Amino acid sequence: MKVMKKLHQCSVCNKVFPNNSKLLRHNVTHTGEKPYHCSVCLKDFARKFSLIQHQRVHTGDKPFQCLLCLKDFATKASLNQHQVVHTGEKPFQCLVCLKDFTHKSSLKQHQRLHTGEKPFQCSVCLKAFARKTLLNIHERIHSGEKPFQCSECLKDFTEKSALKKHQRVHTGEKPFQCLVCLKAFVRKSLLDKHKIVHTGEKPYHCSVCLKDFTYKFSLDKHERVHTGEKDYQCSVCSQQFSVKCSLVRHMKTHTEETTHECPECQKVFSSDSLLVKHMTLHKEHKPYKCSRCLESFSDKTNLVNHMITHI
Repeated sequence: MKVMKKLHQCSVCNKVFPNNSKLLRHNVTHTGEKPYHCSVCLKDFARKFSLIQHQRVHTGDKPFQCLLCLKDFATKASLNQHQVVHTGEKPFQCLVCLKDFTHKSSLKQHQRLHTGEKPFQCSVCLKAFARKTLLNIHERIHSGEKPFQCSECLKDFTEKSALKKHQRVHTGEKPFQCLVCLKAFVRKSLLDKHKIVHTGEKPYHCSVCLKDFTYKFSLDKHERVHTGEKDYQCSVCSQQFSVKCSLVRHMKTHTEETTHECPECQKVFSSDSLLVKHMTLHKEHKPYKCSRCLESFSDKTNLVNHMITHI
């Protein structure tokens, strides 16, 4: 007589499992139940192994080691992915742009650049993402979770990359170096911004006067000349300024310890250099002389303006 094996079948999707424990574990995917809780950040998980993997974020535990380069990993899947680096094999090719990839998952992620697909959606604000890792990082905005802590100052971060950038404040490390002048930078974005100094490139253009600028913030500052926009207001006298540095300079005129007053006319200046420049107006001495007509000026700016009349 043939003995029939008992089937362990899911009543929702009809998937069959070899034993009841695996069926019970599977059922959680339909109920949405998350019975496993992280004692550190209180995040919930549907499966115990997911909790164990997550806890390594807090402990820093990396039990899986590559036998070739001895690099450690938190999960077996991460180790398996890494090991292909040593073979150089890239068996997965994009049919659109023919780019090759080491892992199938990398190819799938890349293909979303062509399709625009964003299959991972935030359940709180419904924002969609192309990669699960990006969704996980985004969800921390809503949960307030910051699992990455600086061992020096105990500051917390939502992303590991943000922690690594921050740690350079303590170590002084500047890993991004300019190949032209060898100046080093903490962040790649700062290096990219610096490179323009050597190329002379001015990619930002004023649509009104067509003047070009090296940096976007310089263009933004310049455009206020045309718009008359003055976003910076003095909290003491309500005078408005188009750029922050002008406001800062002006604010000093309201503080006794930093004011510079002319003893002749009592006019107040924000810096000692401006006062010295002004004082020459009260003196007969005019050190700036025109080489064409020998007319003298107490101020260099006035001399420059005068020289234009000879051109």
